[in-house]
Parts: sequence; structure tokens; C-alpha cells
Amino acid sequence: MSTPTLLKDVVIKFAGDSGDGMQLTGSQFTNNTALLGIDLATFPDFPAEIRAPIGTLPGVSGFQLHFSSDRVYTPGDLCDVLVVMNAAALKVNLKWLKPGGKIIANQDGFDSKNLRLANYPDGVNPLEDGSLHNYELITIDVTKLTREALKEFTTLGMKEKDRAKNMFVLGFIYWMYDRDLDSTINFLNEKFGKRDDILQSNIKVLQAGYNYADTVELFTSRYQVEKAKMEPGTYRSIMGNQALSMGLVAASERSGLPLFVGTYPITPASDILHDLSKLKNFGVRTFQAEDEIAGITTAIGAAYGGSLGVTTTSGPGMALKGEAMGLAMMLEIPLVIVNIQRGGPSTGLPTKTEQSDLLQAYYGRNGECPIPVISSRTPSDCFDAAFEACRIAVQHMTPVILLSDGYIANGAEPWKFPQSEDLPKIDVKFKTELGHHEDKFMPYMRDEKLVRPWVVPGTAGLEHRIGGLEKQNITGNISYDPENHQLMVKLRQEKVDKIAQYIPEQKLDAGPEKGKVLVLGWGSTYGTIKSSVSELLAQGHSVSHAHLRYLRPFPKNLGAILKNFDTILVPEINNGQLVKILRDVYLVDAKPYNKIMGTPFMKSEMTEEIKKYL
Repeated sequence: MSTPTLLKDVVIKFAGDSGDGMQLTGSQFTNNTALLGIDLATFPDFPAEIRAPIGTLPGVSGFQLHFSSDRVYTPGDLCDVLVVMNAAALKVNLKWLKPGGKIIANQDGFDSKNLRLANYPDGVNPLEDGSLHNYELITIDVTKLTREALKEFTTLGMKEKDRAKNMFVLGFIYWMYDRDLDSTINFLNEKFGKRDDILQSNIKVLQAGYNYADTVELFTSRYQVEKAKMEPGTYRSIMGNQALSMGLVAASERSGLPLFVGTYPITPASDILHDLSKLKNFGVRTFQAEDEIAGITTAIGAAYGGSLGVTTTSGPGMALKGEAMGLAMMLEIPLVIVNIQRGGPSTGLPTKTEQSDLLQAYYGRNGECPIPVISSRTPSDCFDAAFEACRIAVQHMTPVILLSDGYIANGAEPWKFPQSEDLPKIDVKFKTELGHHEDKFMPYMRDEKLVRPWVVPGTAGLEHRIGGLEKQNITGNISYDPENHQLMVKLRQEKVDKIAQYIPEQKLDAGPEKGKVLVLGWGSTYGTIKSSVSELLAQGHSVSHAHLRYLRPFPKNLGAILKNFDTILVPEINNGQLVKILRDVYLVDAKPYNKIMGTPFMKSEMTEEIKKYL
């Protein structure tokens, strides 16, 4: 057998109908890649419809994977290999394939019915008409070969046999990139151990795909990507919502507070509820409420009772939770509100990514209602962001909004996970008795952080009243006094502003401290900006990159950093939101760069935009 050709990096996209198992195929290849120590980034692309008609363009599901022997920061712009299970998958994704790239097509998905459903003209078949001459086309009758491999499995119906098609494709790709099958066989044993016929059929088809690639003459090239040059340590593949869930549990453990999650399912945040509901052994309590409002208000009640209260949602749920967020801010109790952003407004693009809820997080409540806002930048970073959101909430007695998005939530990357003992302790102080100079408990007496005391209900001698009506300063009595209201509004704002003294100063991610262009990002634009700026720096350009975790309040040195650059470029997957806030706070002529297509920025388009200002 010939020696595999060494490649530096590869981008593969698996695409097919929602029922073709492309997400599972992609995630299995991802896990196999991660186990080899190869760096990677993924981008699952789900259809918005729960079950679009089979074979149609709206029903196409995709999974893109970029893996490399160098550090990877994005799932890649264009793919080297496009695996398509039907005509609709080809039509939707062909524009994302590099010229000369490989197409691996399931022949059965290009019959007259599938071609008609994909809106190809009568008599036109792209596999046969020469329209794909710019690509390397490999046609395989996956359906026929899968059925042939399973002809002895008489207990399985044809539909059950056809469900194993994705395993044939996975086996083929494993051979192509010189992998073994062990990781997926182990996965299948765990998943189908109690259904031996299903287990053995999937393993049989996986091996059949591998053997087919090994024996058929139409495909003789094998490739290999070497282990990435990464910091030594133990890594695991992690998705954003998984990491976020673990971050919440870690904060619960390190603060000594029981974790309560009151929430309502919504795409793309539901996985957090699913993951946390499996962790009762860590003292986690999850409550799936009847609606968004009940979800957040139960979390507020849990926080009042001394728990770490969390609620999770996406944009439409943020709108519904707005009044209760104002209540939590008025009560001045800790609460973490997780918003996994998606395309909006209204139902919008439920399965596509966007960063369009920043202004909602800043201003989307009635009255003067300042709430700290922080964001995660990559799937593994969701752990740290969640941990920090909890720390700020309990140490500053305030609700905190944590922004992630669908791209981060469903994407995956290697994570060098921390050990429990290496995580900082989150100090939490409950007031349990009156002080030496106190005759009566004053619930709004503040410390040097302007933080009021946290008292568990039922603590003897510390009985007090809370509610949504304005409170008198210090005493906590209901007050309609105009001067007191203004004082309390100013105090609550100052308390949030003071958090800037207890968070790290902003650092540059790359580039010189002074120069022509600073690319200032937040959230999921991190990987694309980092890749583009690194390339431009290598070419000798004067460009720097800073990425914000803390969006409200900003780090106290951010203004000084901005003054060191001729141009501030702010890329966002929205219509220009952070850029408005920066202009307001720092009076800088920041330049927006916006994309609102439900997809992340590509490295190539980001690089071209930065060059305009160089």
C-alpha cells in the first residue's frame, strides 16, 4: 500500500438530508481527529424546519470540519472535500467547495425524484452532464452498497438498513485520511449495546465503507495530517454548550452554592438544560418550566433562597424574560441569564448564528436597568465565561447576562481542561447576624463595592422585605420619594460601573500596542479575526487585535487602548451594535463591518476588509 500524502490542513463538509445522519458522521470524525492530537474547529449547519420534506433544499443538514497540524481558529472558508448524500445537498453547498476540490456523491441521491425535489431542470443530472468538470468527482452508490453489506441482517427492515448509510461514508473517509475505526466502534457499543442487531449492522457498514475505499480502483489516494504543535497536556473535544454547562457546575462547586437552573427549551440553548439535567450527582437541580417567564422567576426564587440561580434562553426568550430581569436587578440578587443568540427578530433564523442581541442585553428592559454583560469567544471559552459570570453575579449581587451564539454553542474544538483544584475559589458571604453597631438589619446598607448583603430567608433577626417597588436607601422600605428614586438609580448604576475595578484590564490578543488599525471584536468573531490579523502581521502590516469578554462595564483601560490606533474596526454578525456603544462611551469614530447572513465571517472576507484601512 502506498504511503499517505502528508497535508497541512483539510476542510471537509458532510451534507445531506436531515435524516442522513450527517451531524453524527461529522461529530464522529471530529472525535477521531481530536484523539490523534490534531487541532480542529467545526461548524454544524442545521435546517430551521423540524422535519423539512426529504430531498428538498430547506431540509439540507451540514457539518463542516477543519483540521490541521497547525493551530486552527475557524472551521475554514471553502472546503477541500464535499460529501453529499443527495442532489439538494450538492446544490446548496457546491458554492463552498474549492476549485479542484473533491466531491463524494451518493449516486442513489441523484435519481429523478431527488433531482426534481432539488429543483434541477428535467433531464439535468450534475453527476452526468459535465458541469462538475472543475472538481474531482467520486460517485458511490452508498445506498446499494449499504444494503448489500446488510443482506444477512434479516431482522432489519429496509428503512433501518438505510439509516446506516452514514456509517458507510464515515468508513470511506476514515480510509481516505488513514484513520482506524476504534473510536467509532466504541461509540456504537455504548450507544447500541442493548440492540445487538443495530450495533452489528452499523459496525458492518462502517467496515464495508472502509474496505470499499481500500479495494476499489476509482480512488487510490490516501492522506494524513500530523499531530498539531499544541501545548502539552490532556485534551478533549468540547462543544460550546457542553463547556458552558461545565462552567456553571464548576462555579457551583467552587462557590459552595447549589446550582438551580430554571428554564424553558429553545434553540440553540436547549442542550444546556439537557446536559445539566444529567448532573444531579453534583447537586444540580434543573426545572423545565411551562414558559420563559416561569423559568427565570423560579431561578430568581432560588437565588433569593441562597442558590446559584441560572436561566438559559435565546433572543425571543430574552424578550419574554425582560420584566423579570428588571425584578432581579431591583432586588439586587445574583442571577445568571445565558443567551445563546440566533438570527432574529421574532422567530427569525432559529438554527443560524447572529450577534444581534447585544443592544437588547444593554438596554432591553423598562426603566434604568443596568445589568453586566460578558461574552464567550470560542466553544472551550464558554467554560471560563460561565464561571466568570457566576463569580460576578454572586460577588456583586447582580444579575449578569452571558452572551454566546449558535456558532459557538454547536461548534467544537480541543480543550485542555483545567483540574478542579486549579480553579479559583469563589468567595461568597451570607450575612447571618447583626453587626456590633447594628440595632436593626438594613438590607440596602452597602459595602465598598456598593454591594448589599445576601441573606437567606428565615435567618433570625434579619427579616426583610424585597419586591419590585422602589426601595428606600439603606432601610429597604418602599419609597415613592423622587429624590430617593434618583439616588437609588444612580447607586445601582455606580455598582455596575464599579465592577470594572474587579475585572482584568483589556489586553491585545496580537499586534503592536500602537498602530494603524485595531480590530476590536467580541464573541464568535474571535477565530476569524485572529486568523486574519496573524496573516497580515506575518506580511508586515501594522494591525492589532483585541477581543472583549467584558461588554458592560468595559475594562477600565479600554479607552486608553483605543486612542493608540488610527482606525478602530469593529466586525460583528449584526447590523452594527457594539460600534454604537463604543462611539457613545469613548467618542471614537469606530468603523463597523457587518454580516447578517446567519453564517460566520470567512477569513478571506475579513482580511480584505482590514486591508481597506491599511
